[in-house]
Amino acid sequence: MVQIVVLPHPQLCPEGAVLEAEAGISICDVLLQNDIEIEHACEKSCACTTCHVIIREGFNSLAPSDELEDDMLDKAWGLESESRLSCQSIIEDTDLVVEIPKYTVNHAREHH
Repeated sequence: MVQIVVLPHPQLCPEGAVLEAEAGISICDVLLQNDIEIEHACEKSCACTTCHVIIREGFNSLAPSDELEDDMLDKAWGLESESRLSCQSIIEDTDLVVEIPKYTVNHAREHH
């Protein structure tokens, strides 16, 4: 099992969280399975940036992003060099520290 530390986020995870996950699933799915309601407006199809996260530790353990993800990330609020779309970031065998940015470019948030 891999440990994912989610840094505090004012609305989605005010106290932060430490999650256990199996390799082979996306960060987005792990967050959703643990009641951290990260936005995913495109239903995890790499067609938006609402599931943007910043990988504070363990970034290099993830498979590299592809051109489509990179193009989408260029539109993300608060883009950093360790930014990824959580729907495209498949957990491998290294613990991660993940930050969910305070804002997204989504104009209306839906409860999923």
